[in-house]
Amino acid sequence: MTTTDKDRQLLALLSENARASTSELARGLGLSRTTVQARIERLERDGVITGYGVRLSDEFERNIVKAHVLITAGPKAVARVTAELAAIPEVRTLHSVSGSFDLIAIVAAQSIAELDHLIDRIGQLQGVERTLSSIILSTRISR
Repeated sequence: MTTTDKDRQLLALLSENARASTSELARGLGLSRTTVQARIERLERDGVITGYGVRLSDEFERNIVKAHVLITAGPKAVARVTAELAAIPEVRTLHSVSGSFDLIAIVAAQSIAELDHLIDRIGQLQGVERTLSSIILSTRISR
């Protein structure tokens, strides 16, 4: 999967607004509409673009409590813990990391009480040895 500078510029524009029309994207890139459409189709076919999503408003996000939960799993338990975390809808993202923790989950809840319950739930999963949580106070940069 090789991408050109124009492909990366196109991906950046789509990341900002996946609903932008092909004409808008073409103007932003200085390319023809047909060329942009062909690039999008190629990026989808090559698996670079696998879908389009929803970006929630800042106002909506302000009412959600988010946290990073660092997780240490027992030997050979990471696959099982990963599967169990995948079944929890409040787990938005899960990263495998190096260092003293095995995983970092980004979680979201409607209140501090719900977040507390969620973190307890994660800590009780079979194979989880310990967790360390940090509540996200604000997001300074989001791309």
